Amino acid sequence: MKSENVNKRDEYQRVFSCFDKSHQGKVSVSTIERCVDAIKSGKRAVVDQEDTTNPNPEESTDDKSLELEDFVKLVEEGEEADKEKDLKEAFKLYEESEGITPKSLKRMLSLLGESKSLKDCEVMISQFDINRDGIINFDEFRAMMQ
Repeated sequence: MKSENVNKRDEYQRVFSCFDKSHQGKVSVSTIERCVDAIKSGKRAVVDQEDTTNPNPEESTDDKSLELEDFVKLVEEGEEADKEKDLKEAFKLYEESEGITPKSLKRMLSLLGESKSLKDCEVMISQFDINRDGIINFDEFRAMMQ
């Protein structure tokens, strides 16, 4: 797991370096925004060296800059938001109005080609049902999926 984090860190550093053309360890937020907008629109993103830092540090600028640590946090927060969205979509496949019941689990498993009895589904749910109400709510589902 540690080597995975090191590899991820190296990848973040590599991407950050692409933005940091001036090699000052800072990237302007507007530069990142322009690149993201270009990617969304299908255009080629261009990072100008002058845009990455304030040429005169004595002057005030409205544009904030990110250092590598800030950049990493920004990227990882986006990844977490994507994971949460994916979990919510998966949860909706199983849930009835109040959460995942043994009946809804049985139905979904059946659709996936896995035949289980209602009793089997009750046992499966009981393994992750933290509040012991017989239903998997979203928080329990999230914990189960981690």
